[in-house]
Amino acid sequence: MTAPLSANNHPLGSAVPPFTQHAISVSLPTWADNVGYEEGEKRVVDAMVSGYPRFFIHLSIQKLARICEQKFGVPDEKCILFPSKKIADRCRSFVLDRASLAGTPTHVRLVQYHICPEDTLLPFPQPTVELHIVLFPSDAWPLAKQFWQHTGLGISSRLADYCLSLLQAEPPNSPVPSSPTSPRAPFKALNKHYSVKHTPRSPSFGTALPPSPNPQEVLSKDQSTYLEERYGRNLPVSAGSYAKRALRRRIAGVLVRDNWEDSPQGPCAGAHDVEVGPSHRGVRDVTEDDVYLFSTGMTAIWSAHQLILGARPPAKSVCFGFPYTDTLKVLQKWGPGCHFLGHGLDSDIGVLETIIKQELSENPSAPPIAALFAEFPSNPLLRSPNISVLRALADKYDFLLVIDETIGNLVNVDVLQHADIVVSSLSKIFSGDANAMGGSLILNPQSRHYATLKAYMSSTYEDTYFDEDAVFMERNSRNFKRRIRIIDENTLAVCEYLRSRSISGGTLSSPVIKEVFYPKYITPENYLSCKLPEGGYGGLFSLTFTSTAASQAFFDNMPFQKGPSLGTNFTLANPYTILAHYLELGWAAEYGVEEGLVRISVGMEEREGLLEGFKVALRAAEAAT
Repeated sequence: MTAPLSANNHPLGSAVPPFTQHAISVSLPTWADNVGYEEGEKRVVDAMVSGYPRFFIHLSIQKLARICEQKFGVPDEKCILFPSKKIADRCRSFVLDRASLAGTPTHVRLVQYHICPEDTLLPFPQPTVELHIVLFPSDAWPLAKQFWQHTGLGISSRLADYCLSLLQAEPPNSPVPSSPTSPRAPFKALNKHYSVKHTPRSPSFGTALPPSPNPQEVLSKDQSTYLEERYGRNLPVSAGSYAKRALRRRIAGVLVRDNWEDSPQGPCAGAHDVEVGPSHRGVRDVTEDDVYLFSTGMTAIWSAHQLILGARPPAKSVCFGFPYTDTLKVLQKWGPGCHFLGHGLDSDIGVLETIIKQELSENPSAPPIAALFAEFPSNPLLRSPNISVLRALADKYDFLLVIDETIGNLVNVDVLQHADIVVSSLSKIFSGDANAMGGSLILNPQSRHYATLKAYMSSTYEDTYFDEDAVFMERNSRNFKRRIRIIDENTLAVCEYLRSRSISGGTLSSPVIKEVFYPKYITPENYLSCKLPEGGYGGLFSLTFTSTAASQAFFDNMPFQKGPSLGTNFTLANPYTILAHYLELGWAAEYGVEEGLVRISVGMEEREGLLEGFKVALRAAEAAT
């Protein structure tokens, strides 16, 4: 039997997974650590060398931002970095609009910074980087950070590392002042765009890493590259377009054969001559050209919302069910707003139709709603909406249906045939390795609005997914179907055990577990209506307990990795409501998302060891009460 990992092996603030330069999670091993993180406690914040990229700005990005502030900023200015002018313009507009709404007008400057590599003897040319810098007074930082978090449009840590490698003219760990060494007068034309080119005199092809409290946590660039190309079998970084084509085909379900082990030179899914056929996604005529890639899952959601705002008449959207926190923020902060039906149960469908009829009575010539957004199933309550009924309402009242399939995933459920747009976070189980971010958006060719949506995307889509991130995502996803099958079976075994010792499904006289939130038990009829014949119930579940003490004891004693994110190849847990809704605990509780809820993403560990780990945690919870 393989023993579960000890939580003591993952120090507070260290990267999750360990020794991963671009890890997308961070170790928060105790309940108190999570509360400390939310409250900005110094012992927690100072220990962090990693974090979820939309919430914690990677140390390489921080270093690059300090360089840009030194080069282009004035005293008391901060900056945030984006890969395109269009995105920088959107950030500028958001900051100005939100500051004006708050009664605290501010100003924002944009800098377009070209970083050009020198001629080298490398067999392939190094690409030039066009970096877009948004500069603003430091007191506007919370607004800029909101844009970064809600949209996921900021530069990736790999792109930052590449920029640093081109700019590196000093020792890798030399400090960079946080403000200019020679103050300059403020710019008079605050709204003016200007472009600056920079060619380094002596470029280095290593990675310029910022100082780290624990330098043993991160491998060098050369070590990482060697390990990935020797054992990970990555495509070369120069083959970004092939990696993206492979990803789009994999997501569209059109590859007749996607077995990379049969190709001795690496994957062939992105080759021009690879065999493709009708999609197995439930919509046979979907193709790779209907799939759009983004830098994060939230970027896909934000882009779906922007697509609807641009291609359809203006109207509020509907958020059906309690979603991941930033989805609701996107619908509220961009466009006319949204109706929030936070329970997402069948009983809410009548409320939805009442809202629609009320909107029609007030303005019969306008669409009652623009779109309905729903997760299948939802995060963290694992509720599945009645998609068939929602589809019928969408057809009746002419609104779009947008489904986030991240939690269910394309191996387990078929939602594309019901939706106009399907979005997903590729950073989760599609990747599994928790070392790359990505998102996807699929247009359903059978949608009555397909032609309009396709034309709008064709004219506005901008590919800002950094090639190196796509290369890692392509490598990670080659075996995603096999991994999902293992995780589905592990999760089912764990949930069956825990439910047998819960109030809702067990026979114990005084259990400490109240409910196991898992698609097999929560709105099962709705989930089964979309479940594929060979599909499972996914790798995510949540627990609620009879007391806060039981919640904390269970979490603290789980011998697994603990931190934000989900869909990892290893088991990962967090006190979800504390991390996602710490400043609105009462509001979240109104929708059944209790303060003591623990969310667990099950991994590929050996099953007996997994079960033993949960037994350890459960005994601790029972002892605490």
